[in-house]
Amino acid sequence: MHDFITEEDSELWDVICDGPYVPTKKVRDSPVTMSKNRKEYNDADRKVVEKNFHAKKILVCGMGHDDDNRISSCQSAKEIWEVLQTTHEGTTQVKQSKIDMLTIEYELFRMKDDEYIQDMHT
Repeated sequence: MHDFITEEDSELWDVICDGPYVPTKKVRDSPVTMSKNRKEYNDADRKVVEKNFHAKKILVCGMGHDDDNRISSCQSAKEIWEVLQTTHEGTTQVKQSKIDMLTIEYELFRMKDDEYIQDMHT
């Protein structure tokens, strides 16, 4: 099987997982840095910042209308992804509870005396 993931796909996934790139500048001669304002961006800054907008657009285009209100205040693709994960998968605690319930249900799964194998399987 061929691997069709491009470098751009990988970079967009990094933006979703790690958060957006924020261009910074040094404050005079100190080791302190601060965010640049948009007027101070150079071409490289713009190119990297655009990846967050591209990732956000991809996520928004793939969602239903029910999620619009949930993500309306999100500023980054990472924030959108985290909201969607929590909404559709639940928190880590909820996921663990679901796993525990399904494990118990599986362990209690038995064929009934008057049941055919096909019925049990279904």
